[in-house]
Amino acid sequence: MKAVILAGGFGKRLRPLTDDKPKPLVEIANRPIIEWQVLWLKKMGIKTFVVLEGYKKEALINWLTENESRLGVNFIHITENEPLGTGGAIYKAKEIVDEKFIVINGDIITNINVSKLSCENAVATISLVPLRSPYGVVETSDDKISKFVEKPILKDFWINAGIYLFTSRIFEYLPEKGDMEKTTFPQLASKGLLKGMKFENAYWRSIDSIKDVEEASLEINDALGSLDQ
Repeated sequence: MKAVILAGGFGKRLRPLTDDKPKPLVEIANRPIIEWQVLWLKKMGIKTFVVLEGYKKEALINWLTENESRLGVNFIHITENEPLGTGGAIYKAKEIVDEKFIVINGDIITNINVSKLSCENAVATISLVPLRSPYGVVETSDDKISKFVEKPILKDFWINAGIYLFTSRIFEYLPEKGDMEKTTFPQLASKGLLKGMKFENAYWRSIDSIKDVEEASLEINDALGSLDQ
């Protein structure tokens, strides 16, 4: 099975780190995000990666070429000269992917066990993780404060983890230009063709800000030591 990495975004919220490189090359604990992703998926038996490149693509292609042998994987490059959106970027991989393939956003760090994903009776499956509050919360009893909880996991609310299992039928629904989150997913959901699989105890982090870089760098070595079961 191949994995497709969406690596073409501008990473505006990570500036100045992304002034001279794309977001997947931003380092977390001295490794680029994309290297963490390759190491994670390689544990799942995936060794071929289709990398969809856009912003600062030359820097990403050079890094991947230089490190391909060291990582023991194969990179296939698909570039865009103008922003195509997530759906349009994946559409360009139509002739390269298999009957089933993994797709991941290029800015996430996780240990989700993708081998558990299934598309039975569906065109696509979205990995879901519980929402982490961006704020600390205060617990009260009557009018007394009883406890402070720093950024708790809100297990009653689930979010898209940016990790997908697609069948080749997805290309019937992908736009040639545009975001699949706004077009493809709502359409599939309305037809009952979109599944969601919950990963309650997985480590998952989207690297969207300098603070995320700093916090993930402190967490990552312990967090990726074991895979979510």
